[in-house]
Amino acid sequence: MAWSRYQLGLAALMLLTGSINTLAAKWADNFSAPGCRGSEEHGFQHPFLQAVGMFLGEFSCLGVFYLLVWRDRRRPEPSTALAQPFNPLLFLPPALCDMTGTSIMYVALNMTSASSFQMLRGSVVIFTGLLSVAFLGRKLELSQWLGILVTVVGLVVVGLADLHSSHGQRHKLSDVITGDLLIIMAQVVVAIQMVLEEKFVYKHDVHPLRAVGTEDALDAFCQIGHQPLIVLALLGNIGSIAFFNFAGISVTKEISATTRMVLDSLRTLVIWAVSLAVGWETFHGLEVLGFGVLLTGAALYNGLHRPLLARLRRRGDESSGAEREGLLHGDSTAINSDS
Repeated sequence: MAWSRYQLGLAALMLLTGSINTLAAKWADNFSAPGCRGSEEHGFQHPFLQAVGMFLGEFSCLGVFYLLVWRDRRRPEPSTALAQPFNPLLFLPPALCDMTGTSIMYVALNMTSASSFQMLRGSVVIFTGLLSVAFLGRKLELSQWLGILVTVVGLVVVGLADLHSSHGQRHKLSDVITGDLLIIMAQVVVAIQMVLEEKFVYKHDVHPLRAVGTEDALDAFCQIGHQPLIVLALLGNIGSIAFFNFAGISVTKEISATTRMVLDSLRTLVIWAVSLAVGWETFHGLEVLGFGVLLTGAALYNGLHRPLLARLRRRGDESSGAEREGLLHGDSTAINSDS
């Protein structure tokens, strides 16, 4: 079935804003500027400020939602159907997980490359699968277990690529290892968030916009004052996360979760290509292999192989049917010739 223009727009919006989100955060991390009280120039390392900015972006979706509801109610025939009443505290546990996981990931982004950061986030498949079995009582298929195993192999390959490419980069080897481990640790928290959302939140029909909805901060603002481009990077991060989360949830509802997974994988490719183009990192062959393995693992876990196998099976049945018809036709010809 062909996508509508609205669905194509959602897919493009998710891919574009998702890529901008990680790239803008890394761009801010790459800036150096003097701090307060005449301190020397140092890197902009304020992950918690970036996390707060991300939550502001998500919170802005709530304002847009109520604005749309207000406008819709002024029409003679409202078209927006509000969900059944639910307790807003249902969102508290997932929100706390989101805050914790995001803060850890922004710390990690200071220590490793943007492409590795995005690739290692694929480890969420492992922890989501295991936690869904333990807490949701879900039974995983053989292909999903195979996908988890392939993802583990992909993580090892990406980790090895990081170890090899850390020489000559701006990040120390110890920072890269710590950053990679923090990213994987954050995915455990993200997986808990997803399980909590599925168990307590997604059973309520909540509009996508509604669903999204103690560092030295003074030093951060002083650095912004000395390097105004940091503001542009932060605004890019805040704006993109709002559109990205809305587009991601809408893609899942309007198209499928599998499409969202494919678009997220393409986002990794875009981030990697841009990082190479602007010179933030150097090309390493192991990363290509690692990305391919991680993509295969995610595809197996999300059942992306099923349509391909069904198509191959259909072609096999068609060819065997044609062959059978040819044999039957040949037999009838032979009988007629004898008579």
